[in-house]
Amino acid sequence: MKFDFHHISLLLLICLSMAAFQDAAAQQSSSTLKLRTVVLDPGHGGKDAGCVSRDRKTYEKNLTLSIARLLGQKITQAYPDVKVVYTRTTDKYVTLNDRAEIANRNHADLFISIHINSFSSSSPNGFSAHILGQSRDKNRDLFSYNMDVCRRENSVILLEEDYSTKYQGFDPEDPESFIFFNLMQNAFYEQSLLFAADVEKELSKGPITHSRGISQDPFYVLWKTTMPAVLLELGFISNPADLKIMNSSAGREQLASRLFAAFREFKKKYDGSLDLSAARAAQPERQEDVSAQTSAGDTRYGVQILVLSKKLRKGDRALKGYDPEIFSAGRLYKYVVGISGSEAEARDTYRTVRRKFPDSFPVKISGGTVSPMQTAGK
Repeated sequence: MKFDFHHISLLLLICLSMAAFQDAAAQQSSSTLKLRTVVLDPGHGGKDAGCVSRDRKTYEKNLTLSIARLLGQKITQAYPDVKVVYTRTTDKYVTLNDRAEIANRNHADLFISIHINSFSSSSPNGFSAHILGQSRDKNRDLFSYNMDVCRRENSVILLEEDYSTKYQGFDPEDPESFIFFNLMQNAFYEQSLLFAADVEKELSKGPITHSRGISQDPFYVLWKTTMPAVLLELGFISNPADLKIMNSSAGREQLASRLFAAFREFKKKYDGSLDLSAARAAQPERQEDVSAQTSAGDTRYGVQILVLSKKLRKGDRALKGYDPEIFSAGRLYKYVVGISGSEAEARDTYRTVRRKFPDSFPVKISGGTVSPMQTAGK
């Protein structure tokens, strides 16, 4: 499939506009920055059942709606001034594009998409949080089926009429669509990560305690929303223990309570009682590898192959034989190979590395901060 220059230029313009908006918002006084609108997105619905339990009695679409409504009630009760918007309140089919448009049209300050996970085996369990990213290779995360989750959540596009026109050629079955995500920069990345971290902390308290971590993934609803956005997989419908919890009203109530606690914590920071940048600084940073430290004035170049929420051991098969330097970025680790003082050398390295890591990209490293370089001749 092909993306013409107009599409690329338009999306880059959107990215720059979003980034400018974020910078402007950061300069406002804390008294004017308030979380006034949250959009709750119960995954699936109507003709799209989502994941289904092995006995065919429990549908993801019903669990997500129940938990979203419970969460919304708690937010409304605690914060009457916060507008709670649902992408659906009944068993109704809503397109991915419409879900994002609902959030954008209501000028939401936070988008929470609620889902339930599944796998062919009954052993995987636990919850995970996902923010916008460019991942497409299964080995980019700690569990090998991460990309299958992306495809499943995006595949509902195929149920829509004229989806190829509406989604500008985005095809959930076409790997090139996921490469296209590399062109998008999430202007609200740090806020999304901050909320995801709050969710992970609260959900770890139970009733489903196993965290599968925070990862960056190309979910369409995260790509199209212009605000901090997180997609949550609250448990595995294919796991008997997780299913038992989610099937009980008490279990769903507990999950909603944990999500509300995360929302409350995030709102405190968002509202200016604790500045978002200060909150990130206050969090204990994971130490970078000594080899990955750079002085403030030293600029180097390399190729980023992975970004994960957990640290891989040297020789892990996900590294595919590479021995990267590791840089911490908040609660994520960035894996960079081929580091040198030459921008041209980094581009040459990228041409080789992308054969094993198609979603890798050249980066600049300055003061310990890793940022993308403009790719040329990709």
